[in-house]
Amino acid sequence: MSETTTRPVFAADALIMIGRCVRLSRRNVDALLTSLLLPVILMLLFVYLFGGAIDTGTRYVTYVVPGVLLLCAGFGAASTAVSVTTDLTNGVVERFRTMDVSPTAILGGHVVASVVRNSVSTVLVLAVAVGIGFRPAFDPLRWTAAAGVLLLFLLAVSWLSAAFGLLARTPEAAGGFTFLVMFLPYPSSAFVPVETMPSWLRGFADHQPVTPVIETLRAMLLGTPAGSAPARAVAWCLGILAVAVLLAAVLFRRRVA
Repeated sequence: MSETTTRPVFAADALIMIGRCVRLSRRNVDALLTSLLLPVILMLLFVYLFGGAIDTGTRYVTYVVPGVLLLCAGFGAASTAVSVTTDLTNGVVERFRTMDVSPTAILGGHVVASVVRNSVSTVLVLAVAVGIGFRPAFDPLRWTAAAGVLLLFLLAVSWLSAAFGLLARTPEAAGGFTFLVMFLPYPSSAFVPVETMPSWLRGFADHQPVTPVIETLRAMLLGTPAGSAPARAVAWCLGILAVAVLLAAVLFRRRVA
């Protein structure tokens, strides 16, 4: 088959897989509501129950929103693992392979659906945050940069989640990845300044991928100096993305061989 023929076929397969995964997300009402409402509930919990006791040098809602956005993104992207494992255990992937659908299209459908879900959830979290007092600086260039970094993080975590879904043998086991990704923002600068942590934990918080992404979002949304955070955030995300895509390709071949 020629290259000019292969490209349209791959594009068609990818669009079909994306549409399928988006429809599945809409039909799974429980999971959809959880991914939309849980970040909002956590944000309200931190702002109104803990915010008065935490000193960040500014209003706590202003400090915590970037961290909640990343928590929201991580939780939604991690659910991709469950979707991939479910397709494997139900025999759906084998049927797609008999129709010569490419692995990239199959996994890419789950990844893009994850990005769509998270985009909706992010807008909802921002809307509620503005309603309870979050006042970001309006700078289109900085907002575009924040959206770009958040999208890159989403892609990286979604592909890593897809790889984990290929590794897990049951949807329940794949769900463990969701808890791991949800936990990672806590030992970071998402909810409290890193400087307030014990020294042994501060070292981990400073050198894990979530912290520079959060610091970048915070600087871009609030109009404050970003320092080296954007470069470190992009480097982490690109590194995770490259490893995750390669790992997913290897695991897919082994799983469906």
